[in-house]
Amino acid sequence: MQVRMDNPATLLPDAVKAINILYKTVHSAGVDPATIELVHLRASQINGCAPCVESGARNARKNGETDERLFTVAVWRETPFFTDAERAALDLAEHSTRLADNPDAVPDAVWAEAARHFGEKELAALVLWIATTNFFNRINVTTRQQAPQNWG
Repeated sequence: MQVRMDNPATLLPDAVKAINILYKTVHSAGVDPATIELVHLRASQINGCAPCVESGARNARKNGETDERLFTVAVWRETPFFTDAERAALDLAEHSTRLADNPDAVPDAVWAEAARHFGEKELAALVLWIATTNFFNRINVTTRQQAPQNWG
């Protein structure tokens, strides 16, 4: 597969500035960084975004995530490795990513379970991060960005 163009965000420096502000805001809202990494990884798996899956797993690993959890995030429902809060965030990420798969895209029960574990500010951060991940995924998949072979 050949890359169609350089990543559009790098071609528009003001976009990178806005993305960096959003990134910083989300990561300072009080959500456990491991949870943020997990929802990013899960949404990226669903969307088939190779650069985000690779970098998400790599970043999570650098921040202390276990191989056991990384290897099973795609099947989180069938494993004992995730907390109830992480499960609620992963469920929210899946539903928010697969909007067209269900007439009630994010059912009240999914939202209520997430709200049981996260305050309003944390929920706002999760929703923004899931949307941002989907934003990155759509750019990368559309332009056929590749997972770097050597991150250095």
